[in-house]
Amino acid sequence: MKPILNFNQLTAHLRTLNERKRVAVVCANDPNTEYAIVRAIEEGFAEFLLIGDSTVLKKYPALEKYPEYIKVMHVENPDEASVEAVKAVRENQADILMKGIVNTDNLLRAILDKDKGLLPAGKVLTHLAVMQIPSYHKLLFFSDAAVIPRPTLQQRIEMIWYAIHICHNFGINKPRIALIHCTEKVSAKFPHSLDYVNIVELADAGEFGDVIIDGPLDVLTSCERESGDIKGIYSPIEGQADVLIFPNIESGNTFYKSVSLFAKAEMAGVLQGPVCPVVLPSRSDSGLSKYNSLAMACLICNKK
Repeated sequence: MKPILNFNQLTAHLRTLNERKRVAVVCANDPNTEYAIVRAIEEGFAEFLLIGDSTVLKKYPALEKYPEYIKVMHVENPDEASVEAVKAVRENQADILMKGIVNTDNLLRAILDKDKGLLPAGKVLTHLAVMQIPSYHKLLFFSDAAVIPRPTLQQRIEMIWYAIHICHNFGINKPRIALIHCTEKVSAKFPHSLDYVNIVELADAGEFGDVIIDGPLDVLTSCERESGDIKGIYSPIEGQADVLIFPNIESGNTFYKSVSLFAKAEMAGVLQGPVCPVVLPSRSDSGLSKYNSLAMACLICNKK
């Protein structure tokens, strides 16, 4: 499989699989979520169980246009709708969970329920995003911009494993993973930079398989070789990073929103850790962003 370099190639690849993943959507009561649903149906890689207020959902033209690919479960209360969506995944009625117009807390409460949720004991819940930046020559993955405030060493290791597996799904056989800091220097003042030393040692010992991991590096050195050359810094990443691992949620989230706003990057993201991919967009995300996230989830979903 050739690497998928942009979102158009992602859609084209999904078309070739001739398989529709089953997606449970909680409160799909907005035009942007509807756009993602309709386009995924038309591209041929998903079918849907819409869980929410049927008096709203049945007003959508898509229901009449694609009745064979859309089912509706009437549940007015958002908390109850979230529980029903999680139940659909647990009972193998859905392969993927997607958030519509529902508060993230409502949905996460159902996902994280110790008895009836979707996160296995010992697994780390984290968010992995991917963006298509007009000035970068390939997709760029990064974590964590939405869930873990300050990752521990073990959480960073799990984040890296998730990133590696997703890169493999995107046809990137030897991902280049940069551990991001404000400088290339290790300092006890920044404990995450000490974690980076441990992670690089693990990578050099082969613990992560066929992967290149280096850090601390800043974003410029990670994604532009000339910056490293000017600084006199050599990194095996060689300015060709596939994945950026950020030190904390502030830096990851700021990067996410800044590049979206000022560089007009297209975005996608999923939760990792649960038994299925969870599409967890912001309620204000564009229809295209929600569609890209849905396509990403369908690519990495191994159920069915």
